[in-house]
Amino acid sequence: MIYGYLCEFPSASALYSAAEKVRDAGFRKWDVHSPFPIHGMNEAMGVKRSILPWFVFFGGSTGTLTGFTLQYFTQVALYPTIVQAKPANIFTIPAFFPVIFELTILFSAFTSLFGCLALMGLPRLNHPLFTSKSFKKFSDDGFFLSLERRDEKFDREKTRAFLEEMGATNIELVEESDSA
Repeated sequence: MIYGYLCEFPSASALYSAAEKVRDAGFRKWDVHSPFPIHGMNEAMGVKRSILPWFVFFGGSTGTLTGFTLQYFTQVALYPTIVQAKPANIFTIPAFFPVIFELTILFSAFTSLFGCLALMGLPRLNHPLFTSKSFKKFSDDGFFLSLERRDEKFDREKTRAFLEEMGATNIELVEESDSA
C-alpha cells in the first residue's frame, strides 16, 4: 500500500518556497522535515493554531472545581471540622487553596500530556517514512517534504509532476510496511 511521496530539496529556502506552493495548491495531508527549525515555516504551511490550550484550560478548570468540591463536601457538608472555633462554611475557602492549586496544576499537566499525544496520533511505534533510505539524513543535512496518499488532491502522476516542477530532487514513492 502506498503511503505517499517523499522528496528532497537542496536548502531550507527551497523547502520554504515549496511549502508555500504545496499550501497554495490545496494539499492538506503533508509535512516538512528539516534538521533545524525554519523561521516562518508554520505560516508557509498554513498551520492553524492548536486547540491544545483550550483543552488545558478546561482540564485546569476541572481540577479547580474538583479540588473545591472535594474539600467543601468533606470538610463542610459531610464532616464539619471545627478547629479553634473557626466556622465550617464557604468562608473557610482560603484553607482550601493549596489543594485547589495542586489539583489545577495536576489536571492541567495530565490534560496537556494526553491531549498532545492524542492530537499528534501518538504513540506510533513505526512510521512509513522510516523505511526510506534517504529520509535517514533529514535530522543531519536533508530538507524533505512528504505528501500523503490519503490527501484528496493526491494523484500519483500529477503529484509527482508537481513535485518535479517545484525543483524537488530524489522523489521517492514510499510504501507502508505490514508492521506499521
